[in-house]
Amino acid sequence: MTTLARSGELVNAVIKAYDVRGVVGEQIDAGFVRDVGASFARLMRAEGAERVVIGHDMRESSPELAEAFAQGVQGQGLDVVHIGLASTDQLYFASGRLGCPGAMFTASHNPAKYNGIKLCRANALPVGQDSGLATIAAEVVAGVPAYDGAPGSASSVDLLADYASFLRDLVNLDEIRPLTIAVDAGNGMGGHTVPAVLGALGPVTLVPLYFELDGSFPNHEANPLDPKNLVDLQALVRSSGADIGLAFDGDADRCFVVDERGEPVSPSAITALVAQRELTKEPGATVIHNLITSRAVPELVSELGGKPVRTRVGHSFIKQEMAATGAVFGGEHSAHYYFRDFWGADSGMLAALHVLAALGEGDRPVSELMAAYDGYAASGEINSTVADATDRTEAVLAAFADRTVSVDRLDGVTVDLGEHAWFNLRASNTEPLLRLNVEAGSQAEVNALVTEILSIVRA
Repeated sequence: MTTLARSGELVNAVIKAYDVRGVVGEQIDAGFVRDVGASFARLMRAEGAERVVIGHDMRESSPELAEAFAQGVQGQGLDVVHIGLASTDQLYFASGRLGCPGAMFTASHNPAKYNGIKLCRANALPVGQDSGLATIAAEVVAGVPAYDGAPGSASSVDLLADYASFLRDLVNLDEIRPLTIAVDAGNGMGGHTVPAVLGALGPVTLVPLYFELDGSFPNHEANPLDPKNLVDLQALVRSSGADIGLAFDGDADRCFVVDERGEPVSPSAITALVAQRELTKEPGATVIHNLITSRAVPELVSELGGKPVRTRVGHSFIKQEMAATGAVFGGEHSAHYYFRDFWGADSGMLAALHVLAALGEGDRPVSELMAAYDGYAASGEINSTVADATDRTEAVLAAFADRTVSVDRLDGVTVDLGEHAWFNLRASNTEPLLRLNVEAGSQAEVNALVTEILSIVRA
């Protein structure tokens, strides 16, 4: 496996646009990860870093891989600070609080056989393909140069309570009305962070589901973006009479919302709600949205006097834009939410606190609260496995040529059909898939467009 991991083809398949991810034992192992850690340490040492903070999720392979990475970092003369089990946003908190680069071992929502690494600079600044990952990939293939100095040390610190306190200070829930909250942690890291953040709040009653940390995901995949993985939470909300349901993905950096009827709430609507709250605090501020977020988001931001900025899909791209523009908030339709007050990093938990605050400050149910932010019908993300994504994309463009108002190639292709109708087709950066998102004025129009486009994509 180690020889395979050094081949350019395999390394480039694993070191992706904004993280490292692959099948354990086939694409990544301890030796590969050790080299990634060593190369990352060289890159960070050149920028003046003296230590790296490391966290990991509950996957069976995560502790071993995190330790191998630490060995690579220490071998290059940098110290290591272990925070142990953590959500990804808890790792970003650690990077910000400690002022040092970080590495989070997780494959997020991917199945149990996968693992990976999310890397950041000090203060949770991103490391993407153009800002370090390409350099790391090249060194892993060529062989990471040895370091002739003394190795770094290793220490451990528990930052969970500090993380929870920091988030509660950003969004105060002490005065909200009593709320019953059903939470599906999906056997992921939400089972670690939710009790710490929400369990201590007086007005909140938690109804937990699948809080046991288990990287084999025995109940369902920890990917709430797939509707089938929300079914258990929807049933729990209805049976318990909860005011709201929250679902977290495997590394708990994304949060999905279910209303009091058990109906899913669009992440674009959540983006609009949080944007409004942030713009109320800071009128005229910039808000980032990715290009598959509902157009209701930039329309609302503009109406409120803010400045909407559109960007590619992916956390490293949004974080770069957050830093460049000084944006107060950023949202993705995949339920990643980014906050300037959180070092520009994403935190599903912080987004959840904003939703709970908005709900608890009034007397309306979630369905009524969110109706104001849900202006258009949307398909959600639909994935297709195809042999040639470029070929299928061009075939769709050809079929819609006589109806197209404009085509944008910022990320895949975004086709504007006029009258509020548009669709985006883009190849995944992390999986062999072609992703489709459609939005229009009515669900019937969305359904018709989806049927037509998929008939070409899957031909």
